[in-house]
Amino acid sequence: MKKLNYIALLPIGVFLVLYLGLGILFEYVMEIPMGFYNVPIVVAFLAAILTACLQNPKLHFDQKLEVMAQGVGDKNIITMLLIFLSAGSFVGIVGRSSAESVAYCMLSLIPARFSVAVLFVVACFVSVAMGTSVGTITLLVPIAAAVSKASGFDLPFCVGSVMGGAMFGDNLSFISDTTIAACNGQGCKMKDKFRENFGIAMPAAAATLIVILILSFQTTIKGHVSQPYNLIQVIPYVLVLIGGVVGINVFLVLLIGIGSGALIMLIGGYVEPVEMLIRMGNGVSGMFETCMVAILVAAMCALIREYGGFEALLGIIRKAFRGRRGGQLGMGLLVGAMDIATANNTVAIVMANPIAKEMAVEYGITPRKAASILDTFSCIFQGVIPYGAQMLVAISAVNELGSQISAFQVMPRLYYPMFLLISSLIAIVGVKGRRRRYRKIR
Repeated sequence: MKKLNYIALLPIGVFLVLYLGLGILFEYVMEIPMGFYNVPIVVAFLAAILTACLQNPKLHFDQKLEVMAQGVGDKNIITMLLIFLSAGSFVGIVGRSSAESVAYCMLSLIPARFSVAVLFVVACFVSVAMGTSVGTITLLVPIAAAVSKASGFDLPFCVGSVMGGAMFGDNLSFISDTTIAACNGQGCKMKDKFRENFGIAMPAAAATLIVILILSFQTTIKGHVSQPYNLIQVIPYVLVLIGGVVGINVFLVLLIGIGSGALIMLIGGYVEPVEMLIRMGNGVSGMFETCMVAILVAAMCALIREYGGFEALLGIIRKAFRGRRGGQLGMGLLVGAMDIATANNTVAIVMANPIAKEMAVEYGITPRKAASILDTFSCIFQGVIPYGAQMLVAISAVNELGSQISAFQVMPRLYYPMFLLISSLIAIVGVKGRRRRYRKIR
């Protein structure tokens, strides 16, 4: 066992100070729109890696490069990168008009009184299908604003329902970058993590839907929204969803989605071949920063582990949390703290992954459970922080439509993250059975 070395954790501190500090400065002092997302996260990680390289003079620089190369060359990191790029290509081909079609179809078929409930359910489906909460919010918040204006529902209520549904899919989707990061980081199959998460997310979603319906029946309805729609473009999303649930290899699932999406878009005349290639390229390009972050985090964490930093962090956790339940709660709070600091649930999971894997061995937590905890708690925190991309995008979309709304108006309406937290804590407290250890095969 490596010697405990608390100084080895300094690179993480450097990153958090740079990223969080500059984010607060840009967002709240300089009042730059989307200020947190103007901070170059890759540069912040490069500064952290430089700090790590300047530590431990006993290791030559070439030896440090070898340590970082071993961390980046891990099978799970390579798999994660390939899935990120494949998922980006899929979303780029299919486009986003299908999401709007699902929403307008359901709004046209269901009475206006159930409009907000429809928005929540559609957001759940779209986010599971697309694998992105921000993309779902971008698409559906304008529809939510239209529903509010036409029917008389409170605007924060409509926006909060969309955001809740978006986080539902962010947590469960097979092509979500959070799912990809959590599963590959903990070495578990996506279908196993899905099954673990489903029992936590579904009760939270059901409770959210009940609250939305109760509040909806207390509102006086004025009218409804009606727009044209085309459902054939939804087929690739449905195929990906079915393939993921039944346990088909994720690369094959994405290949099916890409192939069916390309076929439908070309035969239907929705896109020209050249434009489709451009869309694929744009989808892949959208994943580049996430891929780079995964590489840099792997390199940084390899050095921290080599210096004994993970042992030091585990020492702190051992003192604060005891037993398997305590270990799970500590893992959830760890990724939650990372998310509060980075305002990015994927980055939070990537950063927490190596530490969480050590914790899983220490506390006897299965890989599927560890992946579920990381994804769920990161989505809980990401879904409520007022400076997260989800909240900022929702507010910006409303403002562009000529209305005004603040994060603090929406936050009390974020029922799904609240219920997801309750459901997660119940799942942890309800853990039964004797403690088991899952040791690495060497």
